This record gives sequence, C-alpha cells and structure tokens, in this order.
Amino acid sequence: MKTAPTAPDEVTASPTAGPLVKLSLFWRTFILLALLIFFSSVAWLQMFKTQEYEPRILRNAHQIATVVNLTKTALKNSDEIARLSLIKMLADEEDVRIQLREPDDHIETFTDSGMDSRLVNEMVKRLGPGTVVASSVNDEEGLWIGFAIARDSYWLQMDPSRLKPLGGSAWLLWLSFTTALSLVGAAIMAGLINRPLKRLSYAASRVREGHFHGAPLDEGAATSEIREVNIGFNRMAERLAKIEAERALMLAGISHDLRTPLARLRLETELSVSDPQTRELMVADIEQLDDIIDKFLDYARPEPTDLGPVLLSGVISRCITPWRNNARLQITVDVGEDLQVQAEPVELGRVLSNLLENARRYGQSPADGITRVEIVARVHEGWVLLRVRDQGPGVSDETLKNLTQPFFRGDAARTAATGSGLGLAIVERSVQRMGGTFSVFNNSAGGLMALMKFRQADTD
Repeated sequence: MKTAPTAPDEVTASPTAGPLVKLSLFWRTFILLALLIFFSSVAWLQMFKTQEYEPRILRNAHQIATVVNLTKTALKNSDEIARLSLIKMLADEEDVRIQLREPDDHIETFTDSGMDSRLVNEMVKRLGPGTVVASSVNDEEGLWIGFAIARDSYWLQMDPSRLKPLGGSAWLLWLSFTTALSLVGAAIMAGLINRPLKRLSYAASRVREGHFHGAPLDEGAATSEIREVNIGFNRMAERLAKIEAERALMLAGISHDLRTPLARLRLETELSVSDPQTRELMVADIEQLDDIIDKFLDYARPEPTDLGPVLLSGVISRCITPWRNNARLQITVDVGEDLQVQAEPVELGRVLSNLLENARRYGQSPADGITRVEIVARVHEGWVLLRVRDQGPGVSDETLKNLTQPFFRGDAARTAATGSGLGLAIVERSVQRMGGTFSVFNNSAGGLMALMKFRQADTD
C-alpha cells in the first residue's frame, strides 16, 4: 500500500536511484587489474625509451661517426687508384656507399622529432660543423652523411635501420601477445579472488530462503580469511537449522496442547450451558481461539515451499466457492483460463483466502455496506500480476505503512474486529516463499488493492 502504481512493474522499482552501470565484483576486479597492467606497460615503455632506446641511438651515432672519420682518413691518405678500390670494398663488404656530392643534389633532412634531432646534433658534434645529415638524396632514402676532403665533397650512405627501434609488425605482434596474455591472467586472478565470495553469496541466498541444510562451504580453503568465514557461516547455518527445528517442534506442541482443552471446552459448553444465546457466544469464542491458533501456525511455518506450475483460475475458483451464496460479498474475476504461475497450490489458496477474508471484514462499500472484490490477472514480461481490490474506504497513509506488520490491525475502527492481526503478514511471507512480491496500497479509484507478482509458468 505504498503508492498507486502507474505501470505494472512499478511495484518492483527501487526507491532510490542507483548508478547507471552496476558491475559485479568479478568485472570490477578484472577492470582494475587490466588498468594496472595498462599503466604498468606504459611506464615500462617509457622506461625502455629513456634507459635503452635513446642510449642505443647515441651509441650508434658514435659508431657511425667513427666509420665516417675512418673513411675520411682512408680516402685522404690514399691515391686515386687505391681510393677507388677502397670505395668498392666498403660498398661490397660493409654496405657503405660513397659517392661524389654535387651542388644540385636534392636533399631531404631528418624530421624534427626529438630523437632525430638528438641524432643529428650528436653526429654534427662529432664530425664537425660542416657535416650534413640527410634522410634522402636525389629521392634515394638512407642515412646520408655529407663531408668534405680538401676541395672534394662526398656522400656516405648507410642503412638507416640500425637507428630505428623495434617496430612494424614484430612490435605489434609482441604487444598484442603480451596484452592478451596479461588480460587472460587478470581474468584468472579475478575469478580466483571472487569464486569464494560467489559461493558465499549463493549459500547466503539459500539460507535466506530457508534451505539451511544445503551444500556447506569449504572449510579447508587455502586462504585463512576465507576459511574462517566459511567455518563461521557453516556454524551459523547449523545453528539456524537447529533453531528452526526447535521452533517447529514447539509450534506443533503448542497446537496440540491448546486444541485438546479447546475441544473439551466446546464439548462441555454444548452439554452444560442451557441458555442457547450464551452457548452460541461461548462456542464462537472457542472457534475464534482456534482460528487464532491457525493464524499463528500459518505465520510461523518454517518449511520451504516446493514450486510448480499452478492453474491460477482453478485456485481462484476453489477459494471463492464458499462465498458464492453470500449476498454481502460480491466477487468478480478476470483471469485467463489457461494462465499458470510458479507457485504451490495450497499456499496460493491460503493467500487468496486471507485476502478475501480481509476484504470481507474491512472492505465494505460506504454506500450500501456490500463488499465488492475484483480479482484481475495480467501477464507482463514473464511475470503474472495478480490484483485483488475492494471498494471500501481504504486506510490512512500512516496506517498503510504497517498493514503487513504482524499483529497490526489498522486504525481504531478496525480494532473492534476480532482477529490476530496476522492476515496480511501471512500473505506477504507466503508470496515471498513462492518467489514473488507483495504490495498493498490505496487505489486511486477508491478502495484497497493488493498486488502480487508471480513468475509465469511455461504452458508447454
């Protein structure tokens, strides 16, 4: 009875707005590990660049400058025949080409990136201010170093690959492999971390549903913290199972011990009380006590419910049969003949009977005192929405919050009625045991409405 819904699924909406994206603990752990791996890789690459790649570039520049200086010295101190032989030997054996430098040569210098600038500056520093370093001469790419010997100018061409870092497909292949391997490792680590928590969550949900003797958690886990949690949870489940068993035994004993003297009292009343009116009142009081005992037992039933497909129209028909000839209670039903829900037939019948009894007592129309009840069922996204509505006066907003609380009977006008105050509390617990939800609210068109949601059963 919280608010009148404007849509069928409004009753399950969360009262507070949460985050737009809710991630499980596994994905949170996986994403954090993946981010850690990513930033670690970035830091590693930066360290490699500063500690390995840049010194290697400078070291190669020094070696190239040494080759150029040696070549200049050899050319300077050789005659023309020996010079030609030396140039041919360098081209064949050392992959170093030397050719004359012409004034009209088309030159493309190195790019202005930081590493290329360091390379050019280092080579000019070692070879002298007149040195020219180019990446292409006359549209032929390579590492070109221009130098002069006396009045002649030369180009020395070398393979520029020695100055480049590992790149291309090899670098991409290694990066992809290490990234994939790291993500697989992160997924395995996240799974290992979250597996005990997932088992604990499942076990807690089983205990919440009343299955105390389910599969116990592993008390021999390798992690001491998980092991202690599992041991504590198992002991708690055992203790709860023992308490439930003792409560069931106690309730059975109370039922037997109270009903036996009540039966004797009723028999003695029938035999010993001569006044018919007095006898009728006393019998009514005894029946009321017996009914209250039934309510207590229904509310406190500890056993779980075995669910299965239940034909909703059949259960409703059985529940309204005792009221068909009651002129003060008019019931209309709008339920599909073949509509089935996941429920337990006896439990579902008890729910509907409690709601009809509650409507009979408190849902009389203010105009003529007749109770009119509407039972409507609709299917919405795999759920069956079952509505039971009367046309009575409804209740106040303050009372509305407590109607499903045990032993609460509503406002002052309702306290005059007999009963235990457990009717709607029993309904709520029974619906929850069958995996559904229950809400009760003032209908905008008048009267009180109970709205229940059950899983729709397959009709195959």
